[in-house]
Amino acid sequence: RDDDRVTKIGRFLRKTCLDELPQLWDVLCGRMSLVGPRPHPLNLEVDGQPIETLIPNYHQRHAVRPGITGLAQIMGNRGPVEDLAMGRERVRYDVEYIRDHSLWLDMRILFKTLVVPFQKDGSY
Repeated sequence: RDDDRVTKIGRFLRKTCLDELPQLWDVLCGRMSLVGPRPHPLNLEVDGQPIETLIPNYHQRHAVRPGITGLAQIMGNRGPVEDLAMGRERVRYDVEYIRDHSLWLDMRILFKTLVVPFQKDGSY
């Protein structure tokens, strides 16, 4: 968010979420879905430990293709995983999405995602 390396154009792209557009190519190629758990970096660590060892059901989030947006994101859990509580909350939303998956839920998530760029502090 407060990264000095980000240019004015980069800030605009982030603020409007246009920086996510290249991921549409991954959707078209079948590597990602529009809606699903956001991909985490490989070997993600929290407090110096692999996140999958700290959150017992972490692996469940890999049961579906990763998405450009997801339930965790529309619930305000966006950006990098900064601590264990944030990781647990995100995984809880991801597992809830997988459990309750439906076309209606996907449509609701997509609609709310489209609203985020127009909110005051919607992007990260």
